[in-house]
Amino acid sequence: MTQTHEFVHTTCTHREDGSYVVERRGANSAGHRKVFDSFEACVRLFGRLPDEFTAEDVGRTGLTGGRRHMLVWHYAEHPEFDCELVSRQPLTVAKRDGETADAEHDSTGPRPVGLVEVSPAD
Repeated sequence: MTQTHEFVHTTCTHREDGSYVVERRGANSAGHRKVFDSFEACVRLFGRLPDEFTAEDVGRTGLTGGRRHMLVWHYAEHPEFDCELVSRQPLTVAKRDGETADAEHDSTGPRPVGLVEVSPAD
């Protein structure tokens, strides 16, 4: 079953084929979308980034254009990634103690709200 989650700036979709898609919320072009082979591939990319990273750092992994900023926002918004937005200019995210959050983790800072789970109609 395909599941889509919406955040303030991004959406993500876990597809039936196992792929994981991150998109700029409200965008309707492929230029604002990154398709990973799996959610774990997105997690691995996060793990390779420095403790504090910007779109420029994400760009060093081969991503270009608006996708770099979109992924920075996605990592900051998604509750599975243990990090927080520390600056908007330049857009900068800092990792906390671990690379991904525990389900029991009690965040000490504000986290974006707006997670919506959407399932396709039968």
